[in-house]
Amino acid sequence: MSDALTIRLAVREDLAAIVAISNLAAERTPANFATEPEPERQWLVTWEATRAHHPWLVAVERERVVAFAKSGPHRARGAYAWTAEVSVYVDPPAHGRGVGAALYARLIPLLRAQGYVTLLAGIATPNPASERLHEKVGFVRCGTYHRAGWKLGAWHDVGYWELHLRDGEAAPAPVRPVADVW
Repeated sequence: MSDALTIRLAVREDLAAIVAISNLAAERTPANFATEPEPERQWLVTWEATRAHHPWLVAVERERVVAFAKSGPHRARGAYAWTAEVSVYVDPPAHGRGVGAALYARLIPLLRAQGYVTLLAGIATPNPASERLHEKVGFVRCGTYHRAGWKLGAWHDVGYWELHLRDGEAAPAPVRPVADVW
């Protein structure tokens, strides 16, 4: 990883770069299940709706966004409030340099401080690099949805990895906003 890499909260102006990285993965790989480029306005709606309680981080190198990580709600029903889905995407020229791990090194403690209990990550398999990254930062594989998506002329399974941020059976406190812990 470069010494010039900075991890920070995403701002509105970062969305174009975030969408470009995501759309590149969607166009070239089964890692992103989008089957056509997604418009920035769609991402803006999601960002505005989730960013207060779900952090979006960017990795910036020489004033250019080279990767992003974000969390989002797992499901809408109330009992899921302490579970977040996480994802990380790295621009191909920055692959293999520890950028994904650097993003998770900031995102996971932030989510823990907010009060989340369980993190989930879905990975279209096989994807050895993403699987290694998630295992490196503490996730364990917990299940697979078989033939979950058709893309690039083939069926793809989605493996799920989980990371428990808290032990015990006690009732959790309400999740705190990102601004309270960043």
